[in-house]
Amino acid sequence: MYRYDEFDAQFVAERTKQFRGQVERRLAGRLSENEFRPLRLMNGLYLQLHAYMLRVAIPYGTLSSEQFRMLAHLAEKYDRGYGHVTTRQNMQYNWPKLPDVPDMLDDLASVQMHAIQTSGNCIRNVTCDPYAGATAEEIEDPRPMAELIRQWSTLHPEFSFLPRKFKIAVTAAEKDRALIKAHDIGIQVVKDASGEIGYKIIVGGGLGRTPIIGQTLRDYLPKSELLAYLTAALRVYNRYGRRDNKYKARIKILVQETGIEAFREQVEAEYATIDIGDIAVSDAERDRIKSYFANPDFETLEDNPADFTKALEDNQAFRLWAKNNVAAHKADGYAIVNVSLKPKELAPGDITAEQMRATADLADTYSFGELRTTHTQNLVLPHVKKSDLFALYKELEKIGLATANINLISDIICCPGMDFCALATARSIPISQAIAERFADPERQRTIGEMQIKISGCINACGHHHVGHIGILGLEKAGVEFYQVKLGGDSSENAAVGKVTGPGFSQEELLDGIENIVELYLAQREEGERFLDTYNRIGMAPFKEVLYA
Repeated sequence: MYRYDEFDAQFVAERTKQFRGQVERRLAGRLSENEFRPLRLMNGLYLQLHAYMLRVAIPYGTLSSEQFRMLAHLAEKYDRGYGHVTTRQNMQYNWPKLPDVPDMLDDLASVQMHAIQTSGNCIRNVTCDPYAGATAEEIEDPRPMAELIRQWSTLHPEFSFLPRKFKIAVTAAEKDRALIKAHDIGIQVVKDASGEIGYKIIVGGGLGRTPIIGQTLRDYLPKSELLAYLTAALRVYNRYGRRDNKYKARIKILVQETGIEAFREQVEAEYATIDIGDIAVSDAERDRIKSYFANPDFETLEDNPADFTKALEDNQAFRLWAKNNVAAHKADGYAIVNVSLKPKELAPGDITAEQMRATADLADTYSFGELRTTHTQNLVLPHVKKSDLFALYKELEKIGLATANINLISDIICCPGMDFCALATARSIPISQAIAERFADPERQRTIGEMQIKISGCINACGHHHVGHIGILGLEKAGVEFYQVKLGGDSSENAAVGKVTGPGFSQEELLDGIENIVELYLAQREEGERFLDTYNRIGMAPFKEVLYA
C-alpha cells in the first residue's frame, strides 16, 4: 500500500490546519455559509438534509487494518457508531458536528488519510478494481498508476475549478469491476501488438440525469505519456465545458455535443502542444511508487489443501458462502474474499464501528493487514489462504458479515436517499430493505442467481440505477413518492444503460412487480442464463407485461 512521503505528510497536515482556521471563522460568524461552502467542499464536507456529512477518501479502495481501525474510531467518537461505504469506494459519516471536523481530519492524517477532493468541481478520488494486485486476470496491478494520478491531480493548479466534478476509474483486467465506462475518464491497462503495456483511454461516460456510456478516445497510449495525455483531455474539457448550466457541465455532454471524432481531434491537437518531458514521470519515481504495491510474502502452497476441501464437504453453509463470496487468486493456495455489507437490517454499505475493528483484526490475521472497499458497497479481503477460509468464515459469522449474497438479488446498491440527502426526492434505503426482506430466503436467492438491483433516490443516480439489471429511481409528485423501473442495465465490461419500463409504482406495487419479473425470468430462462441474458434474449415486452399486470 502507498505510504506518505515527507511532502504528502506535510501537505495533508497544512491543509488540515488551514481548514481548522476556516471552521473557526465560520463558527465565529466571520464566514457566511455561502463563503464557507466552497472551502468545506474541497475538504469533503457536505451539508446534508439533517446534518453535515464528511466523505473520507479511500484512494483506489485500498486500506490497511490500521486505517480501518481509525475509520471505526471516527464512527464511534464523532458520529453515531457506523460509517457508510459509497459507490466510489469512499467512507461517509452522516452525523459529524462542525466543530469536530478538524479533529476528525487530524485523526485521519495520523494514519495517512484525508478527505481532500472528495467533493467540489475537481478531479475526485480515483477508483479501481477491488481485486487489483490479487487476480490473475489483470495484466499488471493498476494501483501504482492510480496513485500516480492521485498525486498529479491533487490541487492541480489548472484543474481545481473545472466546469463540474471529474471522476476517473482504472482497471487492468478484461472483466470490468470498476465501471470504467461510466466515468468521465476510464483507463484500462492493455498490451499493444508487440506486447508492450500501455493504456486504453475511455472518455465521456457518466450516469446522473443523462446516462451515457463512455467511448474510446485512444486505443493505446504508451505508459510514459499518461499524465500528458490526461492533461490534454482535461484542458479541452476545462476550455469548452459548459459553465452556464451545471446540468450540462459534465464532459459527457461536451463529448456528446461535439462528437467523439471532433473531441478526439481537439485532444490530439492540444496534446501536440505539450512537452511530454515536462510532465512525464521518471522510471525511478514509477519504480518507487510501484514498490509500495509489491506482493505480500505469499507462501508456496497447494491450491486445494485437504482441510479446505474437508470443510467444504462437511459444512453446507460454508460451501455456499465459498462458492458465492470467494474469487480466484493469482497465487496457488490463496483466495480473494468478498465481504457483504448488505444485511437486511442496515442500509446497504453501512458498517458499525465494532464490525470495522473486528474486520481489521481479521485482515491482520488472514489477509496481510489489507482490505479493499468496492463500488458495490462491500469489502474485500484480497489475500486469504484457502486453508484459513473456514476459520475466517466462522469469525465473519460472529460479527454478522458472513452473508453469502454477493451479486445476488439482496446485494443491492443503494444511495442514502431522502433519509439523509438534501437532493433526494424519495427514500431509497427502505426500498432496499423491503426487497432484501421479500427475497431473504437464501435458497431462493441462489435459485434466482446473479441479479443486480440498484436504487437511486433522485435523478443524480448515486445508486447507479441506470446500469442495474433492475434499476429503481425514486421520484416525487405532489408530495407522493413513487418508483420508476429500468430493465437491462449492465455495469460490466459490456456496460449498457437500462430502458424505462413505463409509469412508476408505489412501494408495495414495486415489490410485487419485482416478484413478477423474477417469476417470469425463472420460467423463461434457458440453461445457464443469468437474468440479464434472458432479458437480452426475449426483450422488454414480456417483463413489462408482468410488471404492469
